[in-house]
Amino acid sequence: MRTCVRVAMAGVTSVALALAASAETAGNREETTMKETTNTVTMKGKPLTLLGTPAKVGEVAPEFKVVDDAFKPVRLSDFAGKVVLVSAVPSLDTGVCSLQTRRFNEEAAKLPNDIVILTVSMDLPFAQKRFCQAEHVDRIRVLSDSVWKDLGGKYGILIKDMGILSRSVWVVGRSGKIVYRQIVPELATEPDYAAALKAAKEAAESK
Repeated sequence: MRTCVRVAMAGVTSVALALAASAETAGNREETTMKETTNTVTMKGKPLTLLGTPAKVGEVAPEFKVVDDAFKPVRLSDFAGKVVLVSAVPSLDTGVCSLQTRRFNEEAAKLPNDIVILTVSMDLPFAQKRFCQAEHVDRIRVLSDSVWKDLGGKYGILIKDMGILSRSVWVVGRSGKIVYRQIVPELATEPDYAAALKAAKEAAESK
């Protein structure tokens, strides 16, 4: 019986990896046609080029599709009627991204139930699951944009030639419009947590 379970799990893993590889190939083709933005973000002082259409405050937040740790699609519209804080990070394997994710997980306990926090990175779901278990991240949703690069492209935060997301925080109000945007100028620094959380709370209080 255990052998059968291991074989079945191996099959699921193989399918998931094949899906990710196929989507990555398609995504790489799409990157060549994406709009490029410069002079917005640096990494250790070196300018980076961001791909995609920059989303702006006041606009209806573009719908995006990411996956959870079981490769199940999760969409922004799944949280319609709630305030959604999206914390985008380059990789959970780095110190600053780990700090950012753990900080928002801690803050989530102090927020009203109608504020949802999503952390999104290009890390594979398997790696994200291990990170959450090791760091006891259980109050926020940690999701992967590795399959479709949907968040990265639609919000203009996909870093060219690196395939990771630029560090940023977004708050989407109940109406579905972006009420706050913070694209961190230097990739290696943490975001302004206080400003982002204040925007989320104010959005939750507004009717």
